[in-house]
Amino acid sequence: MIKIVTDLHLHSKYSRAVSQQMEPKTMALWADKKGIDLIATADWTHPFWLKELESQLKETASGVFQLKDKSAKAKFVLSTEISSIYSQDGQTRRIHNLVLVPSFKTAHKINDQLKNKGCNLASDGRPIIGLSSIELAELVWSKDQDSLIIPAHVWTPWFALYGSKSGFDSLKRCFGQYSDNIYAIETGLSSDPAMNWRIKDLENKSIVSFSDSHSPPKLGRELTIFSLKNKNQTKKTEFSFNDLTEALKQSKDANWQIAYTVEFYPEEGKYHYTGHRNCKVRFSPAETRTKGTTCPVCGRSLTLGVMHRVEQLANEPEIKPIKKQNQFGLTGYYHPTNEKRPPYVMLVPLMEIIAESFSMGVSSQKVTNEYNNLTKNLGSEYDILTQTKTKDIKQISNEKIAEGIEKVRKGEIVVEPGFDGVFGIVKIWKKDENKKEELLQNHLSQEEQMSLF
Repeated sequence: MIKIVTDLHLHSKYSRAVSQQMEPKTMALWADKKGIDLIATADWTHPFWLKELESQLKETASGVFQLKDKSAKAKFVLSTEISSIYSQDGQTRRIHNLVLVPSFKTAHKINDQLKNKGCNLASDGRPIIGLSSIELAELVWSKDQDSLIIPAHVWTPWFALYGSKSGFDSLKRCFGQYSDNIYAIETGLSSDPAMNWRIKDLENKSIVSFSDSHSPPKLGRELTIFSLKNKNQTKKTEFSFNDLTEALKQSKDANWQIAYTVEFYPEEGKYHYTGHRNCKVRFSPAETRTKGTTCPVCGRSLTLGVMHRVEQLANEPEIKPIKKQNQFGLTGYYHPTNEKRPPYVMLVPLMEIIAESFSMGVSSQKVTNEYNNLTKNLGSEYDILTQTKTKDIKQISNEKIAEGIEKVRKGEIVVEPGFDGVFGIVKIWKKDENKKEELLQNHLSQEEQMSLF
């Protein structure tokens, strides 16, 4: 089976609080190391970045690009994230949308129209505009009907379609007459497909997952895997922008389909539970129902977690996926009754597994060296996490790392849920208690956290 592994939500070096390494060649080389076939260019709305992309990329299939020097195999699709802040129905709305276009020509047309509307595109890689989601959709599709809009990290409290702080309760309220043209939504790190299966508003929409990366090592935290519908086809085919569109539309005539998604453990996302970072208050949905949404320490409103927000909008009770393990011990999570819903797997990034096995920080040189050793000798991170034999991992690395990967595949881990901008903490070995200091260090200021969205 031919598969295309995609990560279509990235940020370039022109985005604030983003690594300067996020430039085309480095991104593509890291995508190869991660095992990702197709990645976002990011930020084509920024005029300087768009020039860089045009100078370094060439089209290899319709709407799909590659480095001109062919120094990496990974392909690119023209994708950007746009932040809309506006007033609708008497409330301030803050919505982030991904906009994917099939050509540089379309990107220029949209940029010109945005500038004509008074939008400052040079201020940040992810521009902040005053257009509503409806106005943005109208502008984009007036320039090219083949473009795609995907609401980004839809449950994030502060900047998202369903966000509790400034979002909407439905796609229709957000996109109006254009809601039928929204074919997919991005889960975000704090939710998984099973949580989104409960929302009737999404019953005919594709559920996709991307990493929202701000640095090369963070690529592939979440992925969407596309496969050919004809499982017997073995001949290599070029994946085009139209193939992406038709797969997201779930078209009967599509050659490709979403096979499954790779998910971050949603508890590890930094808005999974309700809480207040400054007061170190964290509530589960059950606790929120009984204790309320006011901080018991300072008396201010708590930031509602994604789990609680899903409970507010859910039309179905909690859906418990059916678990199945493949020949590599990898656990897949399947909808119990709807076969049309693609399954998903949940993984922990390889660097995090290595770091915990060494009882070190993810950014330590020893962790980096071991990561490079594994990917150099065994292939991509994606393959190592999902299908490399543990005996081969032991030979190249050590028994504890192999054990950690095996435990992640089986889902035998513990996660301390994130809340109010604080990432959750994954523990593969329950006896390890050395990460409490890391939790404290993740209590960043509100301004620092907000800059990441």
